[in-house]
Amino acid sequence: MSLYNRLLKMITLIGTGHVFDLSSALTEIFDEKLPEVICVELDRQRFSALMVKNTNPEEYKNASKNAPLIYKMLARFQNSMAKEYGVNAGDEMLTAVKYAQSHQIPLEFIDMNAQKVFTNMLRSMSLSEKFKLLLSGVGGLFVSKKKVENELKKIEGEFDSYIEQIAKKFPTIKRTLIDERNNHMAKKLVKLTEEKQKIIACVGNGHISGISKLLDQENIEYKIIRLSELRSMGVESDTATASFSMEYNEP
Repeated sequence: MSLYNRLLKMITLIGTGHVFDLSSALTEIFDEKLPEVICVELDRQRFSALMVKNTNPEEYKNASKNAPLIYKMLARFQNSMAKEYGVNAGDEMLTAVKYAQSHQIPLEFIDMNAQKVFTNMLRSMSLSEKFKLLLSGVGGLFVSKKKVENELKKIEGEFDSYIEQIAKKFPTIKRTLIDERNNHMAKKLVKLTEEKQKIIACVGNGHISGISKLLDQENIEYKIIRLSELRSMGVESDTATASFSMEYNEP
């Protein structure tokens, strides 16, 4: 690839959070970037499950009954926190999907199969690691919105240190849920640069650091938009809307 063509290619990595209202911020970025392809941290099976969850919650609930206990606890935590922010868990991914579909932009599911990943993770984990994860899951059910906000600020300031803590406490989780998926998604993005120039990838904020390092190794140009920036865009948008409403609806 020539230097000129390489410089024309750009991947925009957007760090999302599955429990936050990011729809307006994501739409604003898509409108500005005019991507040739939108990538999401989903596999087709997980996408189908999200669609069922939004259109037929009862069917989704019944289908989830056979999921492992730890998986159900983590899902319950995500769902409860998402309600605190007025959304359903995973809404930001559906926003990206629906935008791509409505604007006739190619859509790529770049994540590994979630069910296989989780099954492999549980098989590989030691009993002590499973026990620690179970305790963490139970504790997570009682975490407040305020604590989540405080943890996010701490993590964003010391992300590498946070990942090291996960690696020490949950080495299997670090390997299967973070490292292996980072490698898989980065390879998919590198492959896409052979055909596309303007690529947007919506992935969990925790994957940004790992994927960007892998893209550096391939000399792929990229821009990062972190979760904190996304959320501040949403606040600015909400504030502007509120100001407009007050100005033009006063008696």
